[in-house]
Amino acid sequence: MLQIKQLTITHKKDFRVILKDFSFVLNPGDKVVLIGEEGNGKSTLLKWIYDPELIEGYAEAQGERICTGEHPGYLPQELPAEEKEKTVYEYCCGEDAFGMQTPRELTHLAGQLKLPTDFFYRDQKMSTLSGGEKVKAQMARLLMAQPTVLLLDEPSNDIDIETLEWLEKLILEAVQPVLFISHDETLIERTANVVIHIEQLKRKTESHYSIAKTSYRQYAANRAAQLASQEQQALSERREEKKRQEKFRRIEQAVDHDLNSISRQNPHGGYLLKKKMKAVKSLEKRYEREALDKTEIPETEDAIFFKLGEKVKMPAGKTVLEYSLDRLLTPSSEEEEPRLLAEHVFLRIKGGERVCITGKNGAGKTTLLKQMKEELLSRTDIRACYMPQNYEDLLELDRTPVEFLSVTGDKEETTRIRTYLGSMKYTVDEMNHPMSELSGGQKAKVLLLKMSLSGADVLILDEPTRNFSPLSGPVIRKILRQYQGAILSISHDRKYIEEVCTAVYQLTPGGLVRMETEKQQCDRNGQD
Repeated sequence: MLQIKQLTITHKKDFRVILKDFSFVLNPGDKVVLIGEEGNGKSTLLKWIYDPELIEGYAEAQGERICTGEHPGYLPQELPAEEKEKTVYEYCCGEDAFGMQTPRELTHLAGQLKLPTDFFYRDQKMSTLSGGEKVKAQMARLLMAQPTVLLLDEPSNDIDIETLEWLEKLILEAVQPVLFISHDETLIERTANVVIHIEQLKRKTESHYSIAKTSYRQYAANRAAQLASQEQQALSERREEKKRQEKFRRIEQAVDHDLNSISRQNPHGGYLLKKKMKAVKSLEKRYEREALDKTEIPETEDAIFFKLGEKVKMPAGKTVLEYSLDRLLTPSSEEEEPRLLAEHVFLRIKGGERVCITGKNGAGKTTLLKQMKEELLSRTDIRACYMPQNYEDLLELDRTPVEFLSVTGDKEETTRIRTYLGSMKYTVDEMNHPMSELSGGQKAKVLLLKMSLSGADVLILDEPTRNFSPLSGPVIRKILRQYQGAILSISHDRKYIEEVCTAVYQLTPGGLVRMETEKQQCDRNGQD
């Protein structure tokens, strides 16, 4: 049994309380999802549960961790830098249990993860794998050790839809309890039976958490209903309070008027009015005490609020991209000869289309997107912006968000940028922190804001929703759905594909194949 008692975690740099008095017991059969907005401490909590030393560099923790007899297995959100330079084989050898696996067992594991049978023996560097292949390699090594508890930080990041379905099955059928973080709403809806929601309220000055032993869908519905009911009650009480205050003021003014008007020759009448005014003041104090007990307007950690490309008007008939490629090859490197990924690739995008490219991990989606990106960025008749899967490719991590977003650096621009960042739930401290200290979701917000400020009419997005919380996800999808320009993207996010994209293509060895979304299939079947 894994148990946490009275855990409080405080950030060392700004002394912000990330988590306060957190207690929880992970029971057999639990499939627990940790949710919360970006930067709220979900990954920090998971790291501490696995090994408190992992957070000592930036956070201080007080509390009790009981995991007697347990052997936790931990999947980090990012592959450690020293592991990236290892070959796949060297990385796998880092797990002692790897040497105890028979060829048959390794072949079976590779098949489960939709990997080539020789994958674990490759001399290819981990850094050159696709995002999904990295996650699969980490999952494989983790499972070899046969842990008694699974701690998974974003296991759904970058893996293809086929593997996502495998991951869902793994979590559901796991004999060991699972505690995981994921931004994939579909995965969460299908697997979680316990929800832990970590919030930072009052501009991230107050930590709050809630635990619900129910499905995510039910938790979200219950939470929405509870918040709506509380808000309605609070607003009703405030309306009644306003009416009462107006009535009180009228009485007070009348008594005051009478006091000022009464003749000095009527001392008894003055005495009575003074007594009446004393009663009015006493009533005022009672109202003030009652106001302290009124229902609070519910405070939630709302998602971001901004519009993307407000002034963008892309003509529907305009050809945004007409791309043709005979052979798609892997990037050349000293370690490996270029490999053929696909042939006869062709894609045409018109103004206002929101195109998504899907496909298996390692199919070459990011390679293809980068090549298309070069053509789009070189165009003078459109303004394109690119959001890579690896944010560090564009972000200057030693700079603050304000510095990165500034063009002129003048006071008016800086004020405007700070206002925008505030609407995206950045605190003043976070605006002034180097971006290296921000979470993945916070970095993604900076890049989205950069795109918005640039006035881009074409967005090139590699896994745009991968680091947004389930609470921010619907907002992000709405922003992208309402965008008036063209979008070229890669995604395995099933809700993003269904809600945002107007066209979906699968990258295969034979080129791009147009696919139907579930919604399009339903629409067609309804017409039939």
